[in-house]
Amino acid sequence: MSNSNLPIYKNQGVLDLEIEIQQNVDGIEMGVLENGIPYLTQTGLASLCGVARSVIYDITKDWENKFDEEITGSDRNSVIKNYLFNQGFKEKKLHIETRDGNLNYAYPDYVCMAILEYYTFDSQNKNNIAASNYRKLARFGFEQFIYKSLEYKPADKWQAFHDRVLLSQDCSELGYFIIFKEINGMVVDLIKAGLIVNAKTVPDISVGRVWAEYWKKNKLSEKYGEIITVPHNYPSYFPQASANPNQINAYPDAGLPEFRRWFKEEYLPTKFPAYILKKANVLHGGKEEANKLIALFAPQDN
Repeated sequence: MSNSNLPIYKNQGVLDLEIEIQQNVDGIEMGVLENGIPYLTQTGLASLCGVARSVIYDITKDWENKFDEEITGSDRNSVIKNYLFNQGFKEKKLHIETRDGNLNYAYPDYVCMAILEYYTFDSQNKNNIAASNYRKLARFGFEQFIYKSLEYKPADKWQAFHDRVLLSQDCSELGYFIIFKEINGMVVDLIKAGLIVNAKTVPDISVGRVWAEYWKKNKLSEKYGEIITVPHNYPSYFPQASANPNQINAYPDAGLPEFRRWFKEEYLPTKFPAYILKKANVLHGGKEEANKLIALFAPQDN
């Protein structure tokens, strides 16, 4: 099966990703990571393909040990490697390693489909279980199959942002501005482009930290007036909520034109790319998606 919109997930060690939901459904252990990526466990993938778990373990180890070897023929590793390489997947691990108390191995959709396809069409030990599940997944699609089996509904991508807006303090009547309010336009663009704004993607913290350094370095209090602090609350389901009300900086309105110039001309082209690339592991499309988000705010040639 081909997927032209294949998300290329970069495996970079053990990732700080939580499991949104994981269950055994009709003998197949499956789940969804917090960034929306559906997966099968090693046991679940074995059940899907009608083979022993040890077989999936061997395939996983063969992939890692023989990754740098050329594709030579019709052996199992070569067939699976040929399929995944043609899809653009060239990672040294077949699974995503996450840790949420325990080390977990999550096999994402494109890997599962490659191994399932092998046991449906190419293995000398073809079996009816693999063929039946292949037809089922071909009909529904891997993601929809997992979502429907788990009765999982992706979170409203606007909800966390909306909840933060409702809790956000408006300091304009005091003659001050806060970073969260000022960058809302950028956040809206990011959400429209696919970024899930949650407790691990809070752009205003990044912007606020860099802007505070810029303000101090350039002694802008002498020019525009002193900073004050105001209470700022996070939604109850954010870890940051444990410190509610958080105290954040509010800047004199006189410095607002300076902030807007700095944000457009300095932060977005030079600091935002590094920030969003650090968040690649919680994006559904990984580093590829991060680069697309960076491109949204890249300077335009006149």
